[in-house]
Amino acid sequence: MHFDKKIPLRQIAKLIGARIAGDETQEASGINEIHKVENGDLVFVDHPKYYEKCLKSDASFIIINKEVEESFGKTLLICENPFEAYLSIVKHFRPYEPQHTPISNTAVIGKNTTIMPGVFIGHHTIIGDNCIIHPNVTIYNHCVIGNNVVIHSGTVLGADAFYFNTKKNRDVWFKKMESCGRVVIADDVEIGANCCIDRGVTHDTVIGQGTKLDNLIQLGHDVVIGKNCLIASQVGIAGATTVGNGVSIWGQAGINKTLTIGDNAVVLGQAGVTATIEGNKAYMGTPAVDVNIKRREFVWIKRIPEMWDKLKKLD
Repeated sequence: MHFDKKIPLRQIAKLIGARIAGDETQEASGINEIHKVENGDLVFVDHPKYYEKCLKSDASFIIINKEVEESFGKTLLICENPFEAYLSIVKHFRPYEPQHTPISNTAVIGKNTTIMPGVFIGHHTIIGDNCIIHPNVTIYNHCVIGNNVVIHSGTVLGADAFYFNTKKNRDVWFKKMESCGRVVIADDVEIGANCCIDRGVTHDTVIGQGTKLDNLIQLGHDVVIGKNCLIASQVGIAGATTVGNGVSIWGQAGINKTLTIGDNAVVLGQAGVTATIEGNKAYMGTPAVDVNIKRREFVWIKRIPEMWDKLKKLD
C-alpha cells in the first residue's frame, strides 16, 4: 500500500510505540509484505526465520521485535509486536469506511460505461470507458478497472486476502492480516460469472490487458496475470503467483502460491502446478510436468501388466 503522501518515521514510530534505530529523519512511502516490498516501504518481521530475508529485501524500513547485529543499511523500528504494529498502520492510513449506497459517491465511472441493476461499487474505485458491468457484480473499495472491460454477473472483485499471521502459542492461532491492497484490471479484459478475485494484502492483484477469464475462477491475493491469457472455468491460483503473457490454463487446474508460469505456457485441465514452470511448453498431471514426459510415463504404466505377466512366466 502506498501512502497518500510520504510519512515521517517519527510519526509512524509514535503511532506503533516503536524505538527507531537509524536515521530518524527519513520518510516512508508505503507498507508492504515481504513478497511485494519496494524501496521506500515499511515491512514487518516477527520471527527469526525471516529476519535475514527482510533485512536483505528492497524495504527501507523494518518493523522488528529485537535488535540485530547487522541491519544491512535499513532503519529499524523496534517494538514488542510487529504484527500488531502492522495492523495499527493499516487501520490508521486505510481505515474501514462503511457504505450505505450501492455506488459510492467517491467512485469514478468513465464514459459510455453501463452499470446494470444490483451492482455494488465501493469507495475510491475507478472504472474506465466503454465497460459493461453485469447485474449483481460486487466491486470493493480501491479497485481500478480499465477501458472496454466486461464483468459478468456474480463476480466479486477486491474481497480480502486469505492471509493470516499464525502463532500457536496464543488462544487464537490465526490472526487476520488486514488487506490494504487493490485489484487492478487492465484494458480489454473479460471476466466471467461468479469469479472471485481477491485484493492484494498490501500490493496489487493484477490482470493484464486482453486477458479473458471463464466462469468460477479464484485468483488469490497479489496474483499477477500477464497480457492476453486464457483461463478456463474452475481454475484456482494461490497468492503472489505470477503468470506470464499469452498463457493458457484449462479447466480445474490448481496453481500453488508464490511461483511463476512462463510466457506462452499451456497448463492442461486438472493439472496441479506446484513449482515454477518454463514458458513455451505444455504441462499436465500433478505435479505438472512437460506433456511429452507425462505421455511417455502413461505408455510405460500401460505396459506394467504385460511386463508383470512376463516376469511371472520367467519364475
